[in-house]
Amino acid sequence: MTRDDTPLNILLTNDDGIFAEGLLVLHRALARHHRVTVVAPDRERSAVGHGITLHNPLRAKEVPVNGSATGWAVSGTPADCVKLAIIELMDRRPDLVISGINSGANVGINLNYSGTVAAAKEAAMYGIQAMAVSMQANPMPSYDSAAAFVARVSPMVVARRLPLGTFLNINFPGMPVDQASGVRVSRQAGDLYAEYFEKRRDPRDGTYYWQGSESEPRYSHQDADGAALRNNYISVTPVRCDMTDYQALEQIRQWDFGNGYRGHQKDAARMDEDG
Repeated sequence: MTRDDTPLNILLTNDDGIFAEGLLVLHRALARHHRVTVVAPDRERSAVGHGITLHNPLRAKEVPVNGSATGWAVSGTPADCVKLAIIELMDRRPDLVISGINSGANVGINLNYSGTVAAAKEAAMYGIQAMAVSMQANPMPSYDSAAAFVARVSPMVVARRLPLGTFLNINFPGMPVDQASGVRVSRQAGDLYAEYFEKRRDPRDGTYYWQGSESEPRYSHQDADGAALRNNYISVTPVRCDMTDYQALEQIRQWDFGNGYRGHQKDAARMDEDG
């Protein structure tokens, strides 16, 4: 177990690109006390989800970060960056992976699309402590205070240990941390946005579409991440990589799939043979 005052080996990534302000501010805050390796996309990769690159080569180029440090700009996705860093670029396994600070919140169903969240999830799949960090969109984002908060809680996360396959999704309201309502440990919201597609015609009379949404959901549960953020709380959500619905698992095992087979019978027979 790592003590709260022990310097950490941290991998820092994002989906906004290696030169994004949120990443650079967080790097400065973390590098004061920890060893920080930056491996991030060479351009913005927002909303790419957990995609990885299989049919093209990945290129990693060393670039300056905050003037005095060196990072790796990778041609792939945030998940690619984490894989490549752990397997090839870092000389030892990181104690902690932090993805962010993302420009724009990642709450509710957006966790399914977010490259920021995918990077933290990738690390958790490797059994590494991880956090995805985002801030509500603001013309004047308060990255410095958010970065100080992340730097303060990072040793605690490593020392106390999240369960295997779990990471933290942290979202800041678009204001300095000392002006926030507090910290709320929240669940992920499942409310859908009011989405639409705007149909247009191009100069060659072809049809194309712009996707958008009218507003954020109203949130049916006040303990949800989006509701906490709307009320100016810092939202902290533990997210699990295992997507199994264990309640439904027991129900579906009782289903009749035809020919006399139920969902649990083959497993039971195999267990009898193994026993």
